[in-house]
Amino acid sequence: MRVSVVGAGLGGLCLAQGLRGAGIEVDVYERDPAITARFQGYRLVLDPVGFEALRSCLPQRRHALLDAVVSDACVERLALDTQLNKIGELGPARSGIVVDRQVLRHLLLTGLTVHTGAALTGYDVLDDGRVEARFAQREPATADLLVGADGVGSVVRQVLTPQTTPRDTGVRFVIGRTPLTEQFAGLSRAYGGKIVGGGVSLLLGAMRFPVPPKEAAERLAPEVTLPDIHDYVRWAMILPPNGSLGTLTAREAALSRMKGWHPDLRALIEQADPDNSTLLSIGVVEPGERWAPGPVTLLGDAIHATSPTGGNGANTALRDADLLGRRLAEAAEGRQDLLSAVDSYERQMFAYGAEAVRHSLAALPTFIPNPDRPESA
Repeated sequence: MRVSVVGAGLGGLCLAQGLRGAGIEVDVYERDPAITARFQGYRLVLDPVGFEALRSCLPQRRHALLDAVVSDACVERLALDTQLNKIGELGPARSGIVVDRQVLRHLLLTGLTVHTGAALTGYDVLDDGRVEARFAQREPATADLLVGADGVGSVVRQVLTPQTTPRDTGVRFVIGRTPLTEQFAGLSRAYGGKIVGGGVSLLLGAMRFPVPPKEAAERLAPEVTLPDIHDYVRWAMILPPNGSLGTLTAREAALSRMKGWHPDLRALIEQADPDNSTLLSIGVVEPGERWAPGPVTLLGDAIHATSPTGGNGANTALRDADLLGRRLAEAAEGRQDLLSAVDSYERQMFAYGAEAVRHSLAALPTFIPNPDRPESA
């Protein structure tokens, strides 16, 4: 069996690792010209389901390295004013395993065949039941299964289920990261909650590495190359609905909305890495009707993109990867045929994927600036 995975994000790479471990031939096709062509990393919080799915797909010999670059976190989820005074709570404390997306992506890339500069233009199902993927600047690739793990703008989804389209929530946010110095360690009560004022919400999260990732890889798995990255604070400022930056940079736009805020909060933005600060929009993809059975399927944001306020996007993609990988391994062992394996995956994925999107949208209003809520005053 041979599988083509379109998209070298966390979900696609996790699937590829699982398939490789099961002895299934797999190629990953990425439209970016190089793996490091653009920044793709802020902290993620993995729940037990997502973390176990990740461990299941990774080779066991890499588990020690994974454990060395993640950390446990528990946050109170407080609502604070611009002077860091408590004005409310966002619900019960949340715990999970914190990991840096960029570090995790490099760990998942190890040992895989990834073809960069491979922008998919479409695909054709052949008479023998296999599928041929077509690319803009490379020869077509034929496989027994094509998996679209190519994100919200998925080209695979546009062909497979054109009626399933992304929906813009209208919410915009500025995101960035700042080195975690001793000064910003004092902001710990704000991590995991929100700071409100001036018509915006500021969300903070700390990424602390038990061991610097590059050092951990050199000691535990010399064949793995991890980024030379150190502790930082991830910050995200949610703007009023349909907000924009105008002509300002991301950092300038955030600071322009922070007049009179606590000096440590302003310093956090002032000292942010300008190359890794940007304006993003929150869009979702909700699974609709099932498509006709065949040798093409979808995974992760390509079929169930969630709002980041739900904290379940990466977890759900990793769950997809583990489930699909297990079903394909059963097909490769002759315990069921390929289309039955894909059907079993899709039936479960549609159910929990739709629930993940609903959960994330239900959580979104809690973080959107709203003058009618007392804590937004």
